[in-house]
Amino acid sequence: MAKQLDYHTIREIFTRFHAAEPEPKGELEHVNAYTLVVAVALSAQATDAGVNKATRKLFQIADTPEKMLALGEEGVIEHIKTIGLYRNKAKNVIKLSRILVDEYGGVVPNSRAALQALPGVGRKTANVVLNMWWHYPAQAVDTHIFRVGNRTGICPGKDVVAVERAIEDNVPVDFQQHAHHWLILHGRYTCVARKPKCNACLIRDLCQFEDKTE
Repeated sequence: MAKQLDYHTIREIFTRFHAAEPEPKGELEHVNAYTLVVAVALSAQATDAGVNKATRKLFQIADTPEKMLALGEEGVIEHIKTIGLYRNKAKNVIKLSRILVDEYGGVVPNSRAALQALPGVGRKTANVVLNMWWHYPAQAVDTHIFRVGNRTGICPGKDVVAVERAIEDNVPVDFQQHAHHWLILHGRYTCVARKPKCNACLIRDLCQFEDKTE
């Protein structure tokens, strides 16, 4: 684990990220808050591209919890069976849809606790929804962010909650809204797990990673 970088270095890192991609976006396709919740729940241990491929037709048919319940668990399975753990995920989609209809009038709640109480929705999923739909500066820490945070020293931590807090505590507030998107994209396309593309890295000179590739 790298040491925590200082304020000025972190500000320079995010200034460069912003210059390269001023408005980074999540890659999961959705049409409203409900389909975003479903898409993020389906993305656990699956790629965004794989989820998008499965949900394009699903969301044309069922873009509300009421329509998803009408489709039923088997109907959901037919659309998402190319995604890992599809049976369990279909079960959770139906369960969370039922709760949204019964307890929230079909409307997705915008509190982290309420979102986390939905089946198949953890803290990371809740934070993605809060950030992408309500533009709240929540930090959804996945494996990419955990790796980048600890390699670079931007937001080191022993677990995902510690990394989340390190982002909140150390990234300047004007970069908080998009911080997790910049870090995810950096980890997905440049600071990859096995052979990071250090030569193509925007922040190579600021990063504490000792085993830089040539």
